[in-house]
Amino acid sequence: MKRIGVVRGGLYMAAMLAAACGAAANAQTTLTVGIGTQDTTTNTATAGVVIRELKLMEKHLPKTGKYANMQIKLDWQNFTSGPPVTNGMMANKLHIGAMGDYPLVVNGYTFQSNPESKSQLIAVAAYNIHGSGNGVVVHKDSDYYELKDLKGKVLSVPFGSAAHGMVLKAMQDQGWPQDYFRLVSQSPEVGTTNLQEKKIDAHADFVPFAELLPFRGFARKIFDGVETNAPTWHGVVARTDFAEKYPEIVVAYLKALIEANAWVKANPKLAAEKIAQWTGIEKEVVYIFLGPSGIMTMDPTIKPELVKDAAEDAKVLQNMGRMKDFDVEKWANDKYLRQAYAELKLDYDRQKADYTNYEISGDDPFCKKPIVDPRKSGEIWTEDGIKVFSSAACMLGGLLQYQKAGKKAAVAYLFDDVRGIKIFADQAFYVLTGKAGGVELVPFLLKKDAEAHAAKTSGKVVMYGDALKAVAAGG
Repeated sequence: MKRIGVVRGGLYMAAMLAAACGAAANAQTTLTVGIGTQDTTTNTATAGVVIRELKLMEKHLPKTGKYANMQIKLDWQNFTSGPPVTNGMMANKLHIGAMGDYPLVVNGYTFQSNPESKSQLIAVAAYNIHGSGNGVVVHKDSDYYELKDLKGKVLSVPFGSAAHGMVLKAMQDQGWPQDYFRLVSQSPEVGTTNLQEKKIDAHADFVPFAELLPFRGFARKIFDGVETNAPTWHGVVARTDFAEKYPEIVVAYLKALIEANAWVKANPKLAAEKIAQWTGIEKEVVYIFLGPSGIMTMDPTIKPELVKDAAEDAKVLQNMGRMKDFDVEKWANDKYLRQAYAELKLDYDRQKADYTNYEISGDDPFCKKPIVDPRKSGEIWTEDGIKVFSSAACMLGGLLQYQKAGKKAAVAYLFDDVRGIKIFADQAFYVLTGKAGGVELVPFLLKKDAEAHAAKTSGKVVMYGDALKAVAAGG
């Protein structure tokens, strides 16, 4: 009897042990994924706030294999610039982060000395291949119209940002010394306040501030990043240790990014309104970047020109003594993005070779003709929706017609004739010339470009109000 009791006791203990092991096997573990975003940086909207608010990443998270009993918690952390995202990634509190081109390069370089992990560029958020996006603004009452006018003046910029990189490159391109400006580091919020209060002479910033501050009525842009002839872009980096351990989660994020881009393009007006609601950046400003024919092209593929630009960014920082050698080619890794494209049955190589944006199209309700050249067209955001027009003169004529009918227009858009970038109509300089049956108006972002065109065409440089008067008088 004693022996039987021992056997039964042993069987009981074995059963309890098995039950415990089974419970341990079925126990749910939690993995927290830290994602650093810049909500107010419109370039990164589809890499952050859109994914977060529409819960797109949750749709693609893995649920089988090693993830079967894993709860994945997404820890979204919002910042106003890139360097704090790098700090969070270095501290292993963030695993994925979105930021501008110069901060991206600094991120990769900083991780070179990290014994635990490196970082890698895994996707692009949005880009302008010609460099528009960053810019320098002055107070609207200022007498400064070009960057060279700011010699010896106080120019604030968030140090370490993409805009800072733009300023450094512009100085190197001109052969200007490091003390050409009185450069001071100010965040977008501080720089905005100080410019409005005329405590500084100019402020350089990244997307969307060079458009946002003029839109808000107290600033004027005098330099656009397109003048550096170098691409500007924002991208996404990930810690290599996290990506290698959890590649399926990285792919899930990238699939969400692809879906976020498609969501914006499907209904850009609604997307601009929603992003404005989520970020506090006015919808009209969001639209100038992400709407059709917008300043930015939403495309996650890692294009050779952008990798080359990152290498040039590194050279600029090296020349300034801010970093040493950094292998950009090794840092860029589209492996995970290719997997995301494959799982969505999309052609990665075809998209990588495509540099086109989605463009304005439709029929002009004022001049009664279709849009032939999107980069010569115009748009009005009216209470009835966004209306498209075939030219600057047709857009201004349509605007006058809407106003005469008692309808309100939130904003009007045109395109700079030299650089092809979208601009606010009321911020443009126009070259006015007469022609049979009416007037011709050619819009420009920069005064110097308008003056050069006027000299060639015997035209006259006029501002927005006079442009409207000329259209009204010219029919």
